[in-house]
Amino acid sequence: MSTYAIGDVQGCYDPLMRLLDKIHFDKEKDQLWFTGDLVNRGPNSLKTVRFVKSLNTSAITVLGNHDLTLLAVGYGTKPYNANYYTFNDILEAPDRDSFLSWFKTLPLIHHDPKLGFSLVHAGFHPLWDLTLALKLAKEVETILQGPESLFHEFLKHLYGNEPDTWDLHLTGWDRIRFIVNCFTRMRFCNEAGKLEFLTKESAHAAPPGFSPWFQIPNRKTKEMNIIFGHWAALEGHTNTPKVFALDTGCVWGNCLTALRLEDQQRYTVDCK
Repeated sequence: MSTYAIGDVQGCYDPLMRLLDKIHFDKEKDQLWFTGDLVNRGPNSLKTVRFVKSLNTSAITVLGNHDLTLLAVGYGTKPYNANYYTFNDILEAPDRDSFLSWFKTLPLIHHDPKLGFSLVHAGFHPLWDLTLALKLAKEVETILQGPESLFHEFLKHLYGNEPDTWDLHLTGWDRIRFIVNCFTRMRFCNEAGKLEFLTKESAHAAPPGFSPWFQIPNRKTKEMNIIFGHWAALEGHTNTPKVFALDTGCVWGNCLTALRLEDQQRYTVDCK
């Protein structure tokens, strides 16, 4: 039995199938961890989600920012943009509601103490330890899985870059938005815990005073094994012990990557 973490698929169903062939995935024995962003920009969001959902307990997926966008569009709080979104195949599927409901059950963090790995989409805020991060993730997950009226309010207040600095005393939708932004959008941060959302290039493009979140000197998760996606410009490299970047830009024509957790062996398939 092996556990494989796989970077952002984003509707690239065919490369995913080739990658699973390459690792000889057996759903009866193996388990897949997905870094989120199963949908959007690629050509087959519906086939991708239908497959991953069918794996049941053989797959674990965390929420990514594109998955949240699907929910916002699917529930009518964000308009569909045909120039940017490619998940209309899900929205037009006869069983679309089952897929939207399934996404609402996904966590922001998956932590496996036996394997010693934690899975997120974008990262861990440097001022959060694992205990706090799990607690904050649960605050959001409770809303996602709670009453419909509260979930719709969540979607209405989801988008925005403020607040941009962590404060334990944040409340209301400001607190929820900051938590979601950390887990699903974060790239650069400073030592005071302020996030910078505009820069999406490589780690070397950090704005003055900022660093990749995983390179902050006082980061409280330095001893943890962390797997994340979201940041294709890293090309799978963090140059930081115990931090594994798996979004290798499949949807941009680069490659799709899997990491076998038991021995940290990487496998890739070309996506050109």
